[in-house]
Amino acid sequence: MEWRDEGIVLAARPHGETSVILELFTREHGRHLGIVHGGTSRRKAPMLQPGNQLDAAWRARLESHMGGWSVELKRSRAAAVLSDALRLSALTSVCALCSFVLPERETMGAFQARTETLCDAIVDGEGWLTDYVGWEVELLAIAGFRLDLSACAVSGGANDLAFVSPRTGRAVSRSGAGDWAARLLPLPEMLVGGAPSIAGVVAALELTGFFLKQKVAPSFGDRPVPPARERLLAALRAEV
Repeated sequence: MEWRDEGIVLAARPHGETSVILELFTREHGRHLGIVHGGTSRRKAPMLQPGNQLDAAWRARLESHMGGWSVELKRSRAAAVLSDALRLSALTSVCALCSFVLPERETMGAFQARTETLCDAIVDGEGWLTDYVGWEVELLAIAGFRLDLSACAVSGGANDLAFVSPRTGRAVSRSGAGDWAARLLPLPEMLVGGAPSIAGVVAALELTGFFLKQKVAPSFGDRPVPPARERLLAALRAEV
């Protein structure tokens, strides 16, 4: 078995004395693992940092085997944001969440392309905060929990939406909430067309984070949401 693809480094874990298990989010083969022999060497280790773009060839005797990678660097995103704590946190959060949520070896061409675009935006430093929020909302949907913020779950109307049901992820209007308002989650304005701001991004990520913890994590055996994601939120709160 052999194929060639391009993808984003999600993680590289030590394997034996000098090798690593490299996890890539590839364009045509989804999230895929393989061994990189000599991956801890001075030449290869810098290439295998989360967020970097690699050209990779995967080989194995059988498709069910883990196989091995031969890799070449296409774009070093990690080094480009190393001096910016906020953007570095965002890049590592993207990679950690992909590793946490995405199924292995399932092609996700559109979402992979969106993830590459987001990683490039983080490196370029333009408009990435809004893109990141939209990306997390889509990630929730991929994980099996789609937010429905288009209309009130009670009345069906699309006006004065102000809350989100913590049980269903559906929007609720002020009038529809009634006496239940205190039990609902606030709906960030930027998720329903409001102007983006750092405070709005924090509010939006607090909402998506709630569902990552309460709905997504339990479906994966109660594994905790990756700490990288929490570090990003803490860094954003410090900017408010």
